[in-house]
Amino acid sequence: MPSFDDLPFVPGRTDERQAWEVWGPSDNIGSINRVGSAQVLAAARLVRTGDVVSLSLPLDEPSPGVYFHREPYVHTPHRTANGRDDKIDNLYLQFSSQWDGLRHMRYRDRYWGGRTDEDLDSSTDIGIEYWAQRGLIGRGVLIDVVAYQESIGRPIEFTESFEITPELIESIAASEGVRFTPGDFLIVRTGWIEGYRSLDLEARQAMQGTIGKGFACPGLESSQTTAKWLWDTGIAGVACDNPAVEVLPVNREKGFLHRRMIALQGMAVGEFWWLGDLAQRCSEAKTYDFMLTSAPLNIAGGIGTPSNAYAIM
Repeated sequence: MPSFDDLPFVPGRTDERQAWEVWGPSDNIGSINRVGSAQVLAAARLVRTGDVVSLSLPLDEPSPGVYFHREPYVHTPHRTANGRDDKIDNLYLQFSSQWDGLRHMRYRDRYWGGRTDEDLDSSTDIGIEYWAQRGLIGRGVLIDVVAYQESIGRPIEFTESFEITPELIESIAASEGVRFTPGDFLIVRTGWIEGYRSLDLEARQAMQGTIGKGFACPGLESSQTTAKWLWDTGIAGVACDNPAVEVLPVNREKGFLHRRMIALQGMAVGEFWWLGDLAQRCSEAKTYDFMLTSAPLNIAGGIGTPSNAYAIM
């Protein structure tokens, strides 16, 4: 596996690196290539008690949400001759706890593998179904930023910007007694969804539509330094409990980490995960790694998916 510094630059640029050729020009799963049978088997060996912890919000949360254009689904149950049936309309696949797929974000005019919008219009390349066919299953590592910052007397506020740097991640991992291995899923608790859930309806409604308009939250530091650390550490996917994984508002001088992770590194990116229960279990057990299972929806050409994720302890 080439190091980040050995990756080629994006064509026509000398400031951003891409991994489009690492797994071949026809690759459809990106960083999930890092998770093979050996990694899954190693993750299975982490199961100690058999406890299962859900990492997903109800499908209609966060409610009402912070994006105006993503509305809650409409659930319609109805009676049949033999019982009941139901359907869901207006389901935004990235409304609740979810994964951003490789079709979600481009860097300038190129998606993962150097594909263009025209390429995606005429094919199902890099659709979410390629992840669904194998599942996102491997070792998860919880980095509990909330607990760590409280332990050092510097608690973070979920409505304020706070940069989670590679150095901080490594410090927290050391305090938790875990080390990263290639193919890991990095799970980061910022406390955002727990804070949001604690607000009354009026306060939550006041947040709706404020992304890009002064909205602030903790998240990963967004510079190329973080992208380099994720690549060289061998992280297959990152999931957080906040709206964007990275810190908001976006620092335009540092750039948008989403574009680097998804379009240039082919990384699975999860948002709005429920991590409160997991944090409690990990704290009680004094262990912060576990078997992670996630079943993306098998939708040809899909752009995102509910995460359907569990930690098996």
